[in-house]
Amino acid sequence: MPKQFRPDRGGSEFDDRPAKPRGRGGSDNRDDAPAGDRPGHSDRGEARPPYRERGEGSGDNSRYENRAAQAPSIDMLFGLRPIQEALNAGRTLEKIFLLRGTKNSLVTDISTAARAAGIQVQMVPVEKLDNLTRKNHQGAVAFVSPIDYAPLDNIVSGLFEEGKVPFLLLLDRITDVRNFGAIARTAECLGVQAIVVPSRGAAQINGDALKTSAGALNILPVCRETSLHETIRFLQQSGITVVACTEKADEAVGAAEIDFTGPVAVLMGSEEDGISPDLLNLADVKLKVPMSGQIQSLNVGVAAGIMLFEVARQRVNAV
Repeated sequence: MPKQFRPDRGGSEFDDRPAKPRGRGGSDNRDDAPAGDRPGHSDRGEARPPYRERGEGSGDNSRYENRAAQAPSIDMLFGLRPIQEALNAGRTLEKIFLLRGTKNSLVTDISTAARAAGIQVQMVPVEKLDNLTRKNHQGAVAFVSPIDYAPLDNIVSGLFEEGKVPFLLLLDRITDVRNFGAIARTAECLGVQAIVVPSRGAAQINGDALKTSAGALNILPVCRETSLHETIRFLQQSGITVVACTEKADEAVGAAEIDFTGPVAVLMGSEEDGISPDLLNLADVKLKVPMSGQIQSLNVGVAAGIMLFEVARQRVNAV
């Protein structure tokens, strides 16, 4: 059984805000923002057909004639019926944008099916849709995921049934795709068995994320959960210790006598404001990365690497 911990209610989270002497500032990830949608791949690494051929009708594209041409994306679907067909076929969609104010049965059916599948739906003005694509979107655009998400309960039960010790990574609202890809790469290298992300407020898994992960996202299962609050409760009830990485914790990674050889789930927070307070309060234990410099702030990908390395180090030494 894993060592029992008493949660410490204090602390705040790692973030990526720019350097201030002995303080914290705003996000420093703007330069790392994705350059745009790029060709994605299936979870088997095979290129998918261009969805630009699957939209409804040809339509009138005259309103786009002054806009700079963009490379066709294979990560998009256009039109209500193609999106509905994709949902009915069980395709994994990242996010759906629908024209605000549109009221018909197709919109209702899409919204209902998407939310049942944990897919985020946003009602947006036409300008937002026009900025996403030059094609005749007819009031509906969807991003197609290049991976298929895995059910967390199946992952956890499968690990225990196979006699493996769970080592999971929870990401609370990591929004930068390159941060996410880099974290996935590190996680796969250090033996993490699955990454868990929220269905809302997380980075879109697209071509940029896949490229930055160096293929790790084609190997490492990703679980998309509606509520990380409920997810943490489920993991704890399953005997998995949830460890939050927070810069104001009393104990430091490596210095604290914490046993990571049992079932562990590491929790990392967002680039902007770190771990949500309600999730932080649920953590079984909180640890910080010791720092002696003036910046006192780490990129979340670097902090995650340090935390995951400590877990991996203990497990290797215990073998």
